[in-house]
Amino acid sequence: MKKGAMNRRGFLKVSGALVVGFSSFSSKPGEAQVLQTALPGSPALNQLDSWIAIGADGSIIAYSGKEELGQGIATAQQQLVAEELSVPFERVKLIYCDTGITPDQSHTAGSQSHPANFNHGNLAQAGATARETLFQLASQRLNVPADQLTAWDGVITAKNDPSKKVAYAQLVGGKKFNLAVSVSAKRKPASEWKVLGTPAKRPDLPDIVTGRFEHVHNVRLPGMLHGRVVRPPAVGSTVLSVDESSVQGMPGLEKVVVKKNFVGVVAEKPWQAMQAASKLKVNWSAGTGLPRQTDFYEAVRKQPARDQLVVDSKDSEQTLGKAATVLKTTYYHPYQMHGSVGSSCSVADVQGEKATIYSATQAVWYQKSTSAMVLGLKPENVRVIFRRGSGCYGINGADTVTYDAAILSQAVGRPVRVQLSRKDEMAWENYGNAYVMEERAGLDAQGNIIAWEHESWTPSKGNRPGTGTPGNVVTGMLLGFDPQPFAPGPAQEPRAYNNGSNVVPSYFAGRVAGKAQGTGKIASEKALVHNVASPFWTGPLRSPARLQNTFAHECFMDELAAKVKADPVEYRLRHLSDPRLIEVLKAAANAAKWEPRPSPKTGLSKTGVVTGRGAACVLYEGDNGYSAAVIEVDVNQDTGEVVVKRIWTSHDCGPISNPDGLRNQIEGGALQAVSRALGEEVTWDNEKVTSFDWRTYHSLTLGMPLPKIESVLINRLDEEANGAGETSITVIAAAIGNAIFDATGVRIRQIPFTKDWVKKALEKRG
Repeated sequence: MKKGAMNRRGFLKVSGALVVGFSSFSSKPGEAQVLQTALPGSPALNQLDSWIAIGADGSIIAYSGKEELGQGIATAQQQLVAEELSVPFERVKLIYCDTGITPDQSHTAGSQSHPANFNHGNLAQAGATARETLFQLASQRLNVPADQLTAWDGVITAKNDPSKKVAYAQLVGGKKFNLAVSVSAKRKPASEWKVLGTPAKRPDLPDIVTGRFEHVHNVRLPGMLHGRVVRPPAVGSTVLSVDESSVQGMPGLEKVVVKKNFVGVVAEKPWQAMQAASKLKVNWSAGTGLPRQTDFYEAVRKQPARDQLVVDSKDSEQTLGKAATVLKTTYYHPYQMHGSVGSSCSVADVQGEKATIYSATQAVWYQKSTSAMVLGLKPENVRVIFRRGSGCYGINGADTVTYDAAILSQAVGRPVRVQLSRKDEMAWENYGNAYVMEERAGLDAQGNIIAWEHESWTPSKGNRPGTGTPGNVVTGMLLGFDPQPFAPGPAQEPRAYNNGSNVVPSYFAGRVAGKAQGTGKIASEKALVHNVASPFWTGPLRSPARLQNTFAHECFMDELAAKVKADPVEYRLRHLSDPRLIEVLKAAANAAKWEPRPSPKTGLSKTGVVTGRGAACVLYEGDNGYSAAVIEVDVNQDTGEVVVKRIWTSHDCGPISNPDGLRNQIEGGALQAVSRALGEEVTWDNEKVTSFDWRTYHSLTLGMPLPKIESVLINRLDEEANGAGETSITVIAAAIGNAIFDATGVRIRQIPFTKDWVKKALEKRG
């Protein structure tokens, strides 16, 4: 199946399968549990055969709609199936995200792969259903009650008579189950785990480190050509004319492609395509202009807004009026980009009415439907096969380059590979949202928080393309598709509690519809978001909105603690109510050997290198993983340089599927957070983005001093599986800001903490 040439029917054929049914195990109506509605053409989510197949040789194939992006979820899913079917890890082959054979599970995003597949539906429940079905068949075959049977390595054996045994292959090998996924099938208890919960090694790593792994960049098809796009010179520019004679006769050039405002070239070789694209004369209109970056944050607050009221106790303003002390401050977070080290790539083969596309999209079924729109084809005639690309945790150029390759392939009727240039990607990707966040809180005479209001402004445009909005990314827009519309409007009264963007601070009671569902004790509360139109494309960037909001909440919590001269950790604990969030905060503090005292330090020096520590915590998305961090930094007060020396994190994501994989996610997220906190910011002039390479966009550099990271894993086997990919990154920026304050006594409320910005702040303290 490596090249996508084999479908399910082909697999069953080579496995010597016969298609039969097991009528005695037919499920009742409503028995299957489905977590989302699949797009037309997807294998049915309520059917066991959509998830599990057993070959004639006893091999086990699992199908998943959650893809491996480099985060290790494929290994964990392989462990899950091996555990439920009581076979060694190596016996399971996982196939994921190919619209020809795997189910539609929406996006692989938002740390949702664990909640979707490891709880009570989809892949986990399919595994439990398959195991119970095999035991029932073995019970009939061996004439032994099912509860007197045991299984390992694909063989079911009678507990009291080892001579009575039967292999999975003898029961269903090569046949279809023809069953619905049963919600009554019981998951294997954690006390019996042999594979799940262990540090299984990732099968893909040997090929990755030796250069043999097939990323989308390495896909090669017979007769394949190479494409290059020509992006507008300024935001809002449109095509007036294209002089194809400017590249006439260039070596290897196959075709110049112009479709509305999309311009590209196709050539025999990559270098030839690059040369032709650079020399092609395109007459563009003037751009629409961009707001001044120096005034941007203030301008954002004045735009027409679509408001969202997340929680409102109706008495926060009145309670603030009675407070002994009121603090109010504002935090700022810039646009940031994914800045994937390898620029995005796709290969498309559009032949007549059919298309096969190799893409690093995080939603193959959505890419299938929108590519059909872009190409003018029927969705059933488009197949999208996931191939891993540059890691992004959000939406880098993977979707837009897929449209690029598809359009160019359709124009020449041959396979075309497109890899974006560094500038074409960085200047036109969907950036992580900028934010302005205002916090206001009132304290009583004892220093306790009695009211807190959060108000934020964030610009957005576009997003993931979804099922029908290719205009949400730049190529779709250039082809004439509009992004999802933006319409200002007043906030509606919240009907249900939803903290999916962590708009609500961890210390709010979160009372909606008469029920407190937050993680804190503050009952006088209000959280309001103003969404405004963005001049740039925006979309998910690891911990979208959650990181920005948590930066403001957790830094402000430190400011409140400092105001009353309380220890920052103790002050947090005083206002928290959720026992799991309390535990992760204590675990991080204990790992760091936290010494209770107010922040900042006493007797601070104003010169030289000083050291400080800060803390932060959050329940990510309000229901998807608990995380806390303590960070130690050095601040060179003469230069403004901040160096993160130590990071202690703690995590509670429910039952741990693979502790090594979880640590990798924690450490990777923490390092990416350090990069975003210390240097990353999109910049622009009056017409275009100016941060389009590694000289102008400042992520962590090679050879930088790495912090020592220690992670405490809290394994809750009796809880639901939560996400892990975006937990640690959410709390790091706030903890760094708090550590800088602890070291210097200076509160810096704007990301990134660059040397120049920190130096300027230090100089203002007097």
